[in-house]
Amino acid sequence: MLRSVLCTITLLTGLLGVLPAAADVKPDVTALAQTPYSALYVGNSFFYYNNSLHAHVREFVLRAESKNEFRSVSATISASGLNWHDVAAYFRPDAVGSYSFDAKNTVIFTPKGKKPFDVAIMMDCSQCPVHPELKALFVEYAEKHAATVRANGAEPVLFMSWAYQNVPEMTGELADAYTAVGNKLKALVIPAGLAFAKAQGQFPEIGLYQKDKRHPTLAGTYLAAATTYATLFGKTPEGNRYTADLPDEVATKLQTAAWAAVQAYFKK
Repeated sequence: MLRSVLCTITLLTGLLGVLPAAADVKPDVTALAQTPYSALYVGNSFFYYNNSLHAHVREFVLRAESKNEFRSVSATISASGLNWHDVAAYFRPDAVGSYSFDAKNTVIFTPKGKKPFDVAIMMDCSQCPVHPELKALFVEYAEKHAATVRANGAEPVLFMSWAYQNVPEMTGELADAYTAVGNKLKALVIPAGLAFAKAQGQFPEIGLYQKDKRHPTLAGTYLAAATTYATLFGKTPEGNRYTADLPDEVATKLQTAAWAAVQAYFKK
């Protein structure tokens, strides 16, 4: 059903022109109350491609925030929606996040009694928030998981995913869906989808998508990481020394697009 709907939208777009990639719904929450020192990522392959989004965000943080550590864990299931995840289990004592590895591969144990995560960054499947048969589940499980996250002393954050490369109209639909639920939950939203649209418009020579037109290339993951860093810390990623081994000019362009998208979304 959705495939036929998307094809129809694509055809109409070709006849009428591409619709602007923007969010009509405005975010009520524009910043976290406290600086995070640890993060849990709950999602799917959009997160784990290219050595995982969480690893790239951590590199941004370590180079910009003068932190000796920024703990992060990614709990992902291929093709999953939020309803596939048992988020309560991720906060079980002495389980996820109870130890990590440093640069020398030494096991570092999290002190007993320390809460495992400051924020939980959650995304649904790539179509779920706008799919006619799945969007109700998005709202239901975003609300359910946000309550679980807060009950464990962390703050829920929603990750606005990007449109498929050949269906750019998804950008605005996903942006509105995530922002509306973020407002309902009083939760921060990371505007990664808007950053993708911004970078595609400004720098079309940079390939953000794999051949399947859904999953991110390294450049796409880097852009998402820059947007995540900018949103969580309220600071520009521009000038950050971390480039993920991309050419310097590419990293610079993606940092610029990420910061522009974040500023526009939150009206900073």
